[in-house]
Amino acid sequence: MEAHIFFGSTEIQRPCTLETKNPYSGSVVSRYPECTVDDVHEALKIAEKAKKTMRESTLSQRITWLEDVARKVEDNVEELAQIITDEVGKTIHFSRIEAQRCAETIRLSIHAAVELSGETFNSDAMPSGRKSLSFYQRVPAGVVAAITPFNFPLNLVTHKIAPALAAGNSVVLKPAPEAPLTSYRFIKYFIDSPHAIPDAISLIYGDAEVGTALVQSPIPRVISFTGSATVGKQIMQNAGIKKVALELGGNAATYIDKSADLADAAQKCAMGSFYNAGQVCISLQRIYVHNDVSSSFQQLLAEETARLKVGDPYDPDTFMGPLINEETAKRAESWVKSAVAEGAEILCGGNREGRYFYPTIMANVTDSMNIVCEEVFAPIVSLVSVDNFDEALSRINNSPYGLQYSIFANDLSLARRAIDEFECGGVVVNDIPTVRFDIQPYGGTKQSGIGKEGPRHALEEFTEIKSVVIF
Repeated sequence: MEAHIFFGSTEIQRPCTLETKNPYSGSVVSRYPECTVDDVHEALKIAEKAKKTMRESTLSQRITWLEDVARKVEDNVEELAQIITDEVGKTIHFSRIEAQRCAETIRLSIHAAVELSGETFNSDAMPSGRKSLSFYQRVPAGVVAAITPFNFPLNLVTHKIAPALAAGNSVVLKPAPEAPLTSYRFIKYFIDSPHAIPDAISLIYGDAEVGTALVQSPIPRVISFTGSATVGKQIMQNAGIKKVALELGGNAATYIDKSADLADAAQKCAMGSFYNAGQVCISLQRIYVHNDVSSSFQQLLAEETARLKVGDPYDPDTFMGPLINEETAKRAESWVKSAVAEGAEILCGGNREGRYFYPTIMANVTDSMNIVCEEVFAPIVSLVSVDNFDEALSRINNSPYGLQYSIFANDLSLARRAIDEFECGGVVVNDIPTVRFDIQPYGGTKQSGIGKEGPRHALEEFTEIKSVVIF
């Protein structure tokens, strides 16, 4: 029930004055202490000292530690899943998957660290050069500050913590205020492990003031943040000369060509639009459909959406639970009402009950409506009929975001054009843009951020190149 601070290996138990409430029941599910700027400085001071210990540790030591944590996660999947559902309202089925993915992400980080290496270069390649033994190696960046969101409160923490530690860094984590207990239980596995490297990881809580202090401090060498573009811009302004990796969300879109398997596309699009109540940065938000199949696809999508069970997140058969809070549900409701006032049509859904906003399909939308041009982060998807792929391409790319897009088509030439011409960090063919594998390089272009997640690629973010020349 209570989540405490970790200053390195020391657990600090203070009065837990802040609380989180279950989005489904409204009951208090966790309490945690309110951290201060002084707490940030203390955690960073410990991390600064620990970076030497981490740098001197062997990869074998770090692997043993991470493997031990992965096993603990596997042994406690049900408990972790229950906490995730308690804190953020994710359905228990998907919470279990997230906990299982956490262990997988740790192991992927181990494998990536084993494969991490430098290479030699030829210093005498030009007339001005000289023969030498020349190579570069990757070394730990030092201290990593990790800031994570609520929608994947366990696995997105893992995507930062596991690669950072595997690379030999010390870490200070500030998780989302909505899910303190999830992070506490996970970090406690690291701290309590008999293979733990002392003081390598700290856990603090807080909102803007704490986050700003963490980012502005000269101690972290890397800031790794997942969240909104607005906060990402503030981090860029405050960070100073540091490595910054930002995963800032998007406005995911797909194109349904007349050559596509419409039934398959409709089933997948319903999943991608309403999974986790739309609270996913690659949640499908815009569907552009070829005119020739628009009516058929619309009917199929509505039928698939009607089959989705909305309700009790603890029921294993429930597909979609509540939004994180009532304010978010009210915002979704107001955006739909605004679109309707501008001429849009609700094909299904559009109704709110407390924290629940039911799966909503919109039509007759324009590119200027919030539900189309902004990141909705709610279970709302818009259908747009287009004459051809060229029109869809233009409208899909007409966004300040560029995280992931997709295309459904059994026309290879269109699939190849989508791969080449979509302006985004990831392209999916014949599935939803909501597809993400933990092993893949994940991150966007434009306002969707900079840098990549995925253990192998995160290791590059969390290390620096040291060049060596020997005569």
